[in-house]
Amino acid sequence: MIILGLTGSIGMGKTTAANVFRYLHIPVYDADQIVHNLMGRGGEAVEEVLKTFPEADINGYVNRHALGSIVLANKSKLRKLEKILHPYVRKKQLCFLKTTARRRTPLVVLDIPLLFETGGEVYCDGIIVVSALPLIQKNRVLKRSGMDADRFRMIVDSQIKNSQKCQMADFILHTGLGRSYCMRKINKIILKTKLWKSRSWSPTYTKMIDLN
Repeated sequence: MIILGLTGSIGMGKTTAANVFRYLHIPVYDADQIVHNLMGRGGEAVEEVLKTFPEADINGYVNRHALGSIVLANKSKLRKLEKILHPYVRKKQLCFLKTTARRRTPLVVLDIPLLFETGGEVYCDGIIVVSALPLIQKNRVLKRSGMDADRFRMIVDSQIKNSQKCQMADFILHTGLGRSYCMRKINKIILKTKLWKSRSWSPTYTKMIDLN
C-alpha cells in the first residue's frame, strides 16, 4: 500500500485537493476532521483539553476559536495542546491505515496540515504539497468566519514556510488554476505513485506510531 501525505499551509487549497482524491475513489484520512471530532461534543479529548485550557470552556465543550487564540499567541501552550491531541490523532491514523491495508487498498492519502511540523513525513512514501500565490492564499483565508489579518499572520508564522514545504515535496499541486487542472494533475500523481513499491507500510510503521 502506497501512503501519500497531502499537506500545505492554510488557504492553499488542500481541502479541494483532498476532495478530488475522494472523487477518484482514493481513501483519505482527514486529520483536521479527527481533531474537530476529538474536541467536539462528547469528543475523547474534551475533558483533557478543558482541564488544561479552562478559558476555552463554553458550557462543557471546547470553543475552538478561543482555544486557537490562546495557543497561537503562546508557543508553550501550543506545545501543551499538541501533546494532548497528537497521541489520539496517531491512533486514529493507525486505525485508518490498518483498515485500508486489510482491504488491500493500493493507495491512500493522509491529509495532514502540519505534516512536516509534526514529523509525519517519515511515515509516507511520497508528499504532495498544495501551493498558491500569497495574495490568493490571503484572500481565501480572510473570507473565513472569525478570521482577520492578525490571526492569519499568526497562523502563517506558526507553520513552516510554503517555499520550504515545496522543497521537501515529491509533487507540488498549484491551486488557483481551476478544477480541471487539479483533476488532471492528481490523476497523473495517482498513475505514477501506484507503480511505486511501498516503503512505509510494515510492522515497523506500526511500532513507530505506537512509540510516539
